Formats: sequence, C-alpha cells, structure tokens
Amino acid sequence: MPSYTAPTRDMQFILHDVLNVSEQDTPGYTELDRDFTSAVLEEAGKISSEVLSPLNPVGDSEGCVLENGVVRTPKGFKAAFDQVREGGWTALDLPEEYGGQNMPYVLGTAVGEMFSGANQAFTMYQGLTHGAASAILVHGSDQQKETYLPKMFSCEWTGTMNLTEPHCGTDLGLMRTKAEPQEDGSYLLTGQKIFISSGEHDMADNIVHLVLAKIPGGPDGIKGVSLFIVPKFMVKEDGSLGDRNGVTCGKIEEKMGIHGNSTCVMNYDGATGYLLGQEHKGMRAMFTMMNEARIGVGMQGLAQAEVAYQNALAYAKDRLQGRAVTGTENPDGPADPLIVHPDIRRSLMDQKSFIEGARAFMLWGAELIDRSHRGEDADAEGLISLMTPVIKGFLTDEGYDMTVLAQQVYGGHGYIEEWGMSQFTRDARIAMIYEGANGVQALDLVGRKLAQDSGRHVMAFFEMVKTFIKENEGDEALKKDFLDPLKTASKDLQASAMFFMQNGMKNPNAALAGSYDFMHLFGHVCLGLMWARMAKASHAALEAGTTDEAFYKTKLATGRFYMKRRLPATALHLARIESGAEPVMELDAEAF
Repeated sequence: MPSYTAPTRDMQFILHDVLNVSEQDTPGYTELDRDFTSAVLEEAGKISSEVLSPLNPVGDSEGCVLENGVVRTPKGFKAAFDQVREGGWTALDLPEEYGGQNMPYVLGTAVGEMFSGANQAFTMYQGLTHGAASAILVHGSDQQKETYLPKMFSCEWTGTMNLTEPHCGTDLGLMRTKAEPQEDGSYLLTGQKIFISSGEHDMADNIVHLVLAKIPGGPDGIKGVSLFIVPKFMVKEDGSLGDRNGVTCGKIEEKMGIHGNSTCVMNYDGATGYLLGQEHKGMRAMFTMMNEARIGVGMQGLAQAEVAYQNALAYAKDRLQGRAVTGTENPDGPADPLIVHPDIRRSLMDQKSFIEGARAFMLWGAELIDRSHRGEDADAEGLISLMTPVIKGFLTDEGYDMTVLAQQVYGGHGYIEEWGMSQFTRDARIAMIYEGANGVQALDLVGRKLAQDSGRHVMAFFEMVKTFIKENEGDEALKKDFLDPLKTASKDLQASAMFFMQNGMKNPNAALAGSYDFMHLFGHVCLGLMWARMAKASHAALEAGTTDEAFYKTKLATGRFYMKRRLPATALHLARIESGAEPVMELDAEAF
C-alpha cells in the first residue's frame, strides 16, 4: 500500500527561510513563529499520514454509492470527517466571528496540501465548503452569514458550487436553469446541474448548494446570471432543520479518478433558493469561490506529484534491477537498486525539482492573498489575479506529468492497481480539467490578465525579477547557477509578451495560438524565481553555520538541476509563440 509523509521540513524552510513570514507586516503574520507553525504542521501531518492516507485506496476501490436518494461515502470516510471537523481543521483560516480560527491563508494552504496529498477525494468535501463559505462571507447579507456560516465553518453543513449543465460548461451564458421570484423574496429554481462535486453525501447534516441560474426577464447571456443559496434541508428561524428542499441527486458519475468524492447530477425541481449578492451579478459572486478553487486545484497538482514522488523514490531505492554502468554498488545483492541508473535519477530529479519549486510558488501565492485580504494591498491583489491561471494551469499540467514519471519508475508494477501509483495519476488528471480547463486558463491569462490595469501587474512581475537579479548579482555562486538562467528565461517571457502586444490586436489568433505555451513559459519563470530565492536562503543558512547542512546542500543541488534541465524550456515555448497563428490555423476544418 502506498504511504504519505507530510513534507513539513520543506514547508518550514519556505515559510521561514524564504518568505520570512513572521517578519512581514501582514496582519496576523507576527504570530507565525517557527514553533507555532511547526506545531500546526506536525499535527496536520500526523492526521494526513495516519488517518487520511490509509483511506485513500479505500475511497478509490469502493467509491460512492447512491441508495434511495442518499449517497453513501466509502468506509471510514465519515469517522475521519468527524475527526477533521472536531480538530477545527475545516475553518483554520476563516474569521473567528463565525467559528473560524483566523489563521493566515498561507498556513491553511500548507495544511491543505498535506490533506490533499494524503487523500484528494476526501479533502474536496471540506475544500468546496470552504469556497462556498467564502462566497457567502463576501457577498451574503448579515442574515445569510448568521444562518449558514457557523455550521459551514464547522462542516456540520457542507457546501457546493453548481455551474455546469449538460449543454454548457465554459460558456455559462447558455445555461437554462431558471429562478422564479416569489412574493416572500425567495426564488424557485428549476433545472439540472452536472459534475457537482460533493453534491450529495452522508457526512453532514445539511448541504448548502450555491447555484447559478437565470431570473426570467434578465439580460441575455452571462450578464443575466444570478447566484442562489439552495439548502438541501430548509433552515428554520431558530437555525434548526426543516423540510427537505426540492433538490435531489439523480446520478453519481463514474469517473476516471477521485472515486471517493461524489460527483453528482443535481436536479432542481422548484427548489427554494435565496439570492446571494445582486441580481444578474452571479458570476461576480461565484468567482469569489472559483478563484479560491482554482488556486486550490493548482495545489492538488502539486500534492499528487508529491505523494507519487515519495512512493517512487522509496521503490527506486528498494527495487533491485541491473548493475550501475560505473561498477557494482550493491555487491552483496543480485543487482543494484534502480536509483543508481542515470535515467531513473533524471526522472526523480524532474519530480523533486518541480515539487519543491511549485511548493514555494504556491505558498508565495498564498502570501499574496493574505497581503491582499488582510493587508488590503491592491498591488498584491493584482499580482495574485495575474498568477491564478498560472498556478492552476501550470501546476496541474506539470503535476500530472510528474505522477506519470513516478508511475514509470515502477515499470510494469506502476500499471498494476495494487501498487497504488495508478490512483495518483488518475486523481491528478481531473485537476487539469475542472474549475476551468487549462486551455481556458491560458486564454484568461493572455486575453484578460496580461492587459489588466493597463499591464501594470505583469510589468510589476518583470520588475520584481529584474530587481532580485540586480540586488544579488554580486554573489558569484548565485549569479552563475541561478541568476543568469533566470535572466535568460525572464527575457524569453518578456519577448513573448511583446510578441502578443505587437501582433495580438491585428491578429488575435496569433496571441491565442500561443497562449498555452505562454502559460507554461510564465510558470517556468515563476519556478525559476522561486529557486533563485530558495538558493539565496540556502547559501545564507550555510554561511551562518546551520546544523542542517545536508538539507541546504541538497536544496542547492536540486535547484541547480531545475535551472539547467527544466528552465531552458522557456526557449522552446518562445519559439512556438513566435511562430504565430499560421501553423495552428492553416488547415480548414474539413481537412482534419
């Protein structure tokens, strides 16, 4: 059976050596000293490895079952959900006013990675609830907040997001679900939603659905969409539960992965709902949840890569196959372990260098969210808005690729279910699709985010990279191995952005044809910047005489691998971008 060990040491390094969280002026960060974050991460890591991880293969093999309108989750899920709930983990970074612990989002993100790495399907139940609660927190009335948030923060009630319909996914303006206004201010919703994660299950007393629908007479298309709170059970004035609402699960989808999470077809048959936010402004309210979800999905890509790598590494050290070409390294055995072979090392280093760079990128993004929300920093808000499609798209694409590499280390055993590697690959695959498929993320990045606020945020990122290089170019070790490769990659990114500026207006296809490459180019530069920052922190620790010398030397060697072997991919992406639209659009549709 696969295992999972929480990467708490690496998280502590990023939080304190790289981000210096306790020294930041963001409200709440002064409490994040090493002892405090260590205590939280170690306890979360224990739950991840001892409670959630053993249930991961159970959820995969058993799946969820629909019985008489009720979804039964896999054996052990409910008891584990109770344990997570009782520990207060479901509202770690939510406000105290409604029962949260008000810790910074950056710490909640680190905990979220552990939970997701241990059991992605299970963690989705609370993750979606967190997102739904955040939407109500931002857009709900005082009464709505008081009615729903305390129970949702505790996950006594869980939450969902209902967007997709059988005939429309990305193009939500085509939706048909309607909301008829009633005299008491409520609405009656009728329609069908599909692909609803956690739509029905047996682990909570109530499920609070956030549903996009159109009010008759409103504007056409996406401008006529509103968002509604639709509880599974009606809530009485005293907060107790009343009658069952007109919402039911019609089917559980049979999926490639995340079998332990119930992906439901939800039928709304005159279900009572309550407007969340303003009429016809539903996408504005839903995007509060979707943006959080997109960052969380990026984290899933990282988390599945991490757990797959851990198991592949253990297998590579244990499995005896062949002899090292430079001479026998295990003379007492019939063969040497896999890890002696250069191609296995290449695969493991690809995985390790991506994971550690991605973790730094993810936690830096979480820090930007804290600066935006807690510190009301508009520049941080603009920067994380720019980074969101990169975090979601790049980390899930690369994260999936890393699970495939990990599976490959096992050879034929990687293809056999009992070894568990198949599950990591299958579970990781959905992250490239939901919360906006990665092609849509790339279009969002190039079509909207680059030009946002007259390009101020992407220019700020370029300046950030330039400033870091300039401030540290006197460090020769840092310059050769990290700063020079970062400078080259950054120039590739700037050249691609310039290509879009020069060609995008007269030929929009020229920009959109290169959008996917641009998202990956941007992702590599972000990880290059993270590795340069981690290298600087590692050099400083070694010069200060750390007692953990091996950790920092390993960090530097891993970073050098990324800069030499992974970061040069920016040149390939730039070449593709500069080829323009012609090679992509040349064929007529009939010629395919």
